[in-house]
Amino acid sequence: MTNKRGPIALYGATGYTGRLVAAELAAAGADFVLSGRSKPKLEALAEELGRTASVHPATLDDHSELRSLLEGCSVVIDCAGPFTEFGEPVLRAAIETGTHYLDTTGEQAYMNKVFRHFGADAERKRVALIPAMGFDYVPGDMLAALTAEGVGPLKTVSLAYGWKDFTPTRGTMLSAMHILKGGDVEYRRGAWRPAPQSFGRGRFDFGEDWGSERMIRYPAGEQITVPRHVQTDNVRTTINAASFGGSDRAGALLSLLGKPLSLTLRTPLRQAFAVAVNKLPEGPSEEDRRAARFKIVCDVRSRDSERRGVMTGSDVYGLTAASIARGGIIAASRGFRGMGALAPAQAFDPSGFLAGLERFDVSWNLGEAREPQPEHAEATA
Repeated sequence: MTNKRGPIALYGATGYTGRLVAAELAAAGADFVLSGRSKPKLEALAEELGRTASVHPATLDDHSELRSLLEGCSVVIDCAGPFTEFGEPVLRAAIETGTHYLDTTGEQAYMNKVFRHFGADAERKRVALIPAMGFDYVPGDMLAALTAEGVGPLKTVSLAYGWKDFTPTRGTMLSAMHILKGGDVEYRRGAWRPAPQSFGRGRFDFGEDWGSERMIRYPAGEQITVPRHVQTDNVRTTINAASFGGSDRAGALLSLLGKPLSLTLRTPLRQAFAVAVNKLPEGPSEEDRRAARFKIVCDVRSRDSERRGVMTGSDVYGLTAASIARGGIIAASRGFRGMGALAPAQAFDPSGFLAGLERFDVSWNLGEAREPQPEHAEATA
């Protein structure tokens, strides 16, 4: 267990998500430092928070500044994405200085890099690297762990995401460009393999008031994290197309255009998309945030039994801020023993962690294990 003590560094503190995380840390009475590129913006945020945090500017292209920031900190929370472009400098500095690292990425490629290329170095330094500690993908990863418990070696873990009334931030849209350009992997037949690039995944019945939704392939982080703590041969991840298209009809169009869009985002036209995105509002209002709802259905299946877990909640960005702030506070405590690259469900006890998120209407229920029913081809098409 690392003996390093000190405050929590919050990098990217003045961005949309960073500000929400700062408010969570302040409300929790945490000892933390605001960091990012702009000293005036950091100073203004510190004033808004009532000077409950100090300020330490640092730029991503100055490694000595990042090291100076993290030398005296026990944990760094990185909110400065897209992480495929901007995450690595903070990550490297965290490992070098023996600072536990958490981030808000939803980008599978970056998560894969954290586990494959940095996990061993972090373990040698007795440092924990915990990527994707927001809505992407704390609820799904932890729900998978809870649903799989006691069912035995699994053939498949399937996670279906449903979002309603969700308005993304600019940061989320920029990250989505990296997600949709392809190159992602799926866990199939006991190994990580290139994902098929078709987007359509049939329909899925979310039950109760949600009903049947058109689904598309989702290059989710659970493809990377779940096989590290759940014994399974396959992981499947899908999302309702309407969460991107706004309606089932628009979602159907997206599923048809998914592959051409993926190819387009690998060309210089991606920069034009980024310019257009950066002209949009930074993110949803608090009212819009709280109106957004989500439902995650996890089906686990072994040779002789299956089980379903369901989680619901609201306010994706508020939940992200609370999740990573909670994770950072736990990682800064003396009792935290994590090291190496870890999935959320490996770093923290799922039941206890999720119980602290009830103000975002987070609830889950686990069905009884039963004999497996015939699989529906539409869920795997």
